[in-house]
Amino acid sequence: MQLRTISQALDVAAGREGAGFAFVQDDGTEEEWTFLALAERSRAIAVGLAERGMRKGDRVALVLPTAGEFVPTFLGVIRGGGIPVPLYPPMGLGQLGGYLDHARHIVSAARVSLVITNAQIKTVLGKLHDYVPELRQMITVADIEGDASLFRDPGLSPDDIAFLQFTSGSTSRPKGVIVTHENLNHNCAAIMRDGLASDDSDRGVSWLPLFHDMGLIGFVLAPIHYRVPITFIPPLMFLKRPASWLEYLSKHRGTITYGPNFAYAIATKRVRDRDLEGLDLSCVRIAGCGAEPIQAETLRAFAHKFGQVGFRAEAFVPSYGMAENTLAIAFSRGIPTDTVHADPLWGEGLAEPVPEGAAVESLDAVEIVGCGEAFPGHGIRIVDPETRVPLPERRVGEIQLSGPSVMQGYFEDPESTQKTIDEEGWLSTGDLGYLADDQIFICGRQKDVIIVNGKNYYPQDLEWVAGEVDGVRTGNAIAFATHRPGLAREAVVVVAETRDADGHDDLARKVTAAVQQSTGLTVDEVAIVEAGTIPKTSSGKVQRRKARELFESGQLRKLQAESKLQTAAHVAGSQIAHLRLRIFGPRK
Repeated sequence: MQLRTISQALDVAAGREGAGFAFVQDDGTEEEWTFLALAERSRAIAVGLAERGMRKGDRVALVLPTAGEFVPTFLGVIRGGGIPVPLYPPMGLGQLGGYLDHARHIVSAARVSLVITNAQIKTVLGKLHDYVPELRQMITVADIEGDASLFRDPGLSPDDIAFLQFTSGSTSRPKGVIVTHENLNHNCAAIMRDGLASDDSDRGVSWLPLFHDMGLIGFVLAPIHYRVPITFIPPLMFLKRPASWLEYLSKHRGTITYGPNFAYAIATKRVRDRDLEGLDLSCVRIAGCGAEPIQAETLRAFAHKFGQVGFRAEAFVPSYGMAENTLAIAFSRGIPTDTVHADPLWGEGLAEPVPEGAAVESLDAVEIVGCGEAFPGHGIRIVDPETRVPLPERRVGEIQLSGPSVMQGYFEDPESTQKTIDEEGWLSTGDLGYLADDQIFICGRQKDVIIVNGKNYYPQDLEWVAGEVDGVRTGNAIAFATHRPGLAREAVVVVAETRDADGHDDLARKVTAAVQQSTGLTVDEVAIVEAGTIPKTSSGKVQRRKARELFESGQLRKLQAESKLQTAAHVAGSQIAHLRLRIFGPRK
């Protein structure tokens, strides 16, 4: 494989005449940039940034809400030798305090020298200089003017850092993943060549945010490496009207698209029959699904509804990935599932298959979607979380990864790096899963597992069941364990969002019954809350630890009357916090 930097890959892509990126605006108009034009624009931005004092190796935070601003600027920073640090833009004033704390953490952890944003967000970000001594200035895209003819190559090599991808922080404070140009070379090949078998006939359509690795690497950097044209839809356009995703796929004859499980669920639920008129999805060759637990029923429902306009279930590509492995880990095709007995899975960590042809509905069974095998040159293995000894097939343990896509480490955090990557180069993911016929099956996050009476329950399973109850917003349920005085085990809580104005107690009873029927677990409490209450990461993943903290502190406002469990958890949490303060002193 010929290793290239992103800038070199863009220059090669510029040779494909007419190909490039199209950016859909909020009003539906499209701005088109060929790869040749993007290459030229990146040089002009690099010159402008050099005039602003950017030097090779400087970290540059990008807080840009539109793809049309983000992509050329990201490429320009790299072209000039800077290291981009993508940062999601503020979503609304209601969560501004939490956003500013998040932004300060990343800008400080990356020791950012320069922030590039727009005029409105520049005002919101305020005095970041007070928190980051290295931060020299904050500028807008409009402030960057440069003459491309004055560009001087900074001499990048494949082993240089391409950018810092901060983790979404679902279980801890975000950490800066070091992604090199060489990492990208190998992972882009795994995605486009080994996983998707892409060629010059492909065209991608994406609404995925570019501050997240699936959107940035999957639909900007990998397509540049393989000269694939892409149409970018604003994420809010999709969220407000999911039919827009399908309309642009049909209009541009898109062959490749991706989305998390919830995207396929809300498209199935919210796209009306009259929206199907004129759609033709027979062009879709790849419909990837990743970034969160994949539910087979979600994919089947999508394929059933949109099969009438040409969509084929064979187009699905269930995918497993994470920032610490650059992006992609494994892909499968169609909807491959493994149906296993629930009791051995939860109680013993054994994925015991249900006999083929058995009446699954009458059994205590779990259906898990397979995400495929390791890419060539890469490895996947399952180890005991405590001993790190490799486990045989169909034994649940922690997933570990190896190969050239594995990150170099966390930026200026050798302690976390050492805990995550062992001396042999195996990356510990924190995810639980098992192998069957070399295919990886994901069960959940190790830190999120709920243990009741010696049995393991994966919160994703409880959340999926709760999310299927009529009245609960699709993809907006969260499950976690909490302390309850006098109880000899952890108490299990499910929080579910609704838009309904009444009937909350009845909805809670329905969720409790559905979870009990599906998993055999009796939930201790179901909290029904307003839409937008459940805390999520910038990439849309639910934050179970934060939700638990809000619940225990009494800050999670329920639509039902406050329960004894929440009151007890609040009191217990206060007592534990007071005891911790007496013993250890205030947190640093």
